[in-house]
Amino acid sequence: MIIDCHGHYTTAPPALAAWRDRQTAALADPSAGPAPDRADLRIGDDELRESIEPNQLRLMDDRGIDVTVFSPRASFMAHHVGDFDTSAAWAAICNELCFRVAQLYPERFVPAAMLPQSPGVDPATCVPELTRCVEEYGAVAVNLNPDPSGGHWTAPPLTDRSWYPLYEKMAEYDIPAMIHVSTSVNPAFHTTGAHYLNADTTAFMQLVQGDLFADFPTLRFVIPHGGGAVPYHWGRFRGLAMALGKPPLEEHVLGNVWFDTCVYHQPGSDLLYDVIPARNLLFASEMIGAVRDIDPCTGFHFDDTRRYAEAADLSPDDLATVQEHNARAVYPRLDALLKRQGR
Repeated sequence: MIIDCHGHYTTAPPALAAWRDRQTAALADPSAGPAPDRADLRIGDDELRESIEPNQLRLMDDRGIDVTVFSPRASFMAHHVGDFDTSAAWAAICNELCFRVAQLYPERFVPAAMLPQSPGVDPATCVPELTRCVEEYGAVAVNLNPDPSGGHWTAPPLTDRSWYPLYEKMAEYDIPAMIHVSTSVNPAFHTTGAHYLNADTTAFMQLVQGDLFADFPTLRFVIPHGGGAVPYHWGRFRGLAMALGKPPLEEHVLGNVWFDTCVYHQPGSDLLYDVIPARNLLFASEMIGAVRDIDPCTGFHFDDTRRYAEAADLSPDDLATVQEHNARAVYPRLDALLKRQGR
């Protein structure tokens, strides 16, 4: 079985973006009318099928991917827009759509939730939505934005105690978080070319500097996009950990941190598989995401990451570990669901 741990609903029906436009327009000009209610969004099951079957589902079939952990579009999270109530309404709608897709295709998609984060707002306010998504929607993970400000980095590091109420609930439910930022509104940082990769690298270094996992030994984080710059500069991070008086990275962070395989060329993927132990890698593609074109050098889509995994110097056991077994271990609610399905 091949499990893709990183999928977003990037092809949602146009009515979703139209609802969001109405919401943000009401914020910009209250005289234009009130923000829409959740009930104002009407998307039928046929519209969901039309958005999924020729897109994510077709590519999954083409590439032999069995299951995708499916969450709202990362760049649409846009936690910097409005206040907490704005984010709460938006998160609720987006999470419901991912749940509905999983209901339509229960053996292909499993929901993960975005959180209603807002700059300067206590992360504990996200706990009710996390609870709702796990208990009502069967979410197997959450996406955690370490920078709700949209590229200005006003939030404390992930090791700060202000995050602890969220971590306590994650530990209670035994679910991981993918550390994933959203749109950058800072012109210095392109969203997908700079901000995403910067955030992956920054989050890892925050975890190196702190001792979060001493307080939360079962907490699990997935750092996407191949870990940003981390694998490429593994020696630097090992040296910095030594300089900070921390244990080796294998002891200090790798018991709680995994990297996904969203690296979009063979040499970069080979480096990832060579540097990071197979037990700390999760197969992922983030298909129909930041890089959607066909690579003229190969004739295949940049985000067809299965090709890179199977061309890497991995033993059959390590390949199975990356493509299936790690996901079952890191996402135990996903594993339980698959077992209920007889898989």
